[in-house]
Parts: sequence; C-alpha cells; structure tokens
Amino acid sequence: MSNFQEFTKGLWKKNPILVLALGLCPTLAVTTSISNALWMTLAATFVLVCSNIFVSLVKNFVPSHIRIPIFITIIASFVTIVELTLKGFQPEVYKSLGIFIPLIVVNCIILGRAEEFASKNGVAASILDGLGMGLGFGVALFILAFFRESLGANKLFGLMLIPGMEPSSAMILAPGAFITISMMLWVMNVINSRKG
Repeated sequence: MSNFQEFTKGLWKKNPILVLALGLCPTLAVTTSISNALWMTLAATFVLVCSNIFVSLVKNFVPSHIRIPIFITIIASFVTIVELTLKGFQPEVYKSLGIFIPLIVVNCIILGRAEEFASKNGVAASILDGLGMGLGFGVALFILAFFRESLGANKLFGLMLIPGMEPSSAMILAPGAFITISMMLWVMNVINSRKG
C-alpha cells in the first residue's frame, strides 16, 4: 500500500467510527460541541501517533505473550501526558472532556491500531496510519458534533446561529447522539454499497 493510501484509509475505507464502529462511547459522549470534538481529536491523534511510533520501535523486543500489557502501558504513558497537559494548560477543556481523556487508554481504536498495524510495520508507515486514523476519527466527531450542537443548542463554537430559533435540546442528549450516529452510519453504508 502506498503512503497516500496508508494515510487516507482512515478517512473512508477503514474509518474507525463509520466503518469499524470502534470508540463509539467517547464519540457519543463528547460530541455535544465542536470544541469538544476538536480537543478529543487532538488528544486521541497525539496518543495514536506516539503509541504507534513506540510500538513499532519495540515490536521486535516484546515477547508475544505479554505484548498487550506492554502496548497498554505505552498508550497509558501518552494518555497521562495528554491528561496532565490539558489539566495544567486547558482546565476548562479538561473538565469538559472529563473521564473520556483517561479512557483513551482503553479506546479500541488506539489499541487496535497498535496490535493490527504498528506491531507489524515500520515507524514511517505507523505514523501515517496513526495520523490517518486520527483524522478519520476527527472527521466523524466533527460531523456528529456539528449536527448536535447546531440543532441542539443553536450554536457553533458558542456563537448563536439563528436568533430566535428554538433549539431541539434532545439533540444534545443521548437520544440525539444515537439518532445522528445512526444516520451517519446509514449514509456511509448506502455510499459504500453503491461503490461496491
């Protein structure tokens, strides 16, 4: 696979949310605003790229029977960096994302890429894979957050969209998240079925 294909597979062909259906819990929880989606994308992509690099570097030295605990330890180290950085420099973001920052450690996207890709490929390809998957994760978060925030709060980035419009508060709540993600998955399946 070319470098371009390695990078772009996470956007469509293997999008972690819309195709693989991984990491849905934080996806549904943090997409009440585009700001949250942006910060979660940055945090998850940082952890994804850095853990992919380290897993790729140590893959030949790790005994196969303990590889998962070692991969989780690597991932947890980068999650701790993200958590402490946000807590120290962006306390409002840290409060807003809450428990979903430390839960990046067990996010199926991160561990899945470490196990499926980084443990079998070189550093350069692992970086591209991490960036592409992080970007694909971010695209899904942004689309979901756009609909939820605009329809559920009549705002984007905290700015009023249509003065006097009554927002549908259900879109900010769990039902809105499930309805929106199901529509996104349906659209993705329709497009993919027509391509195939």
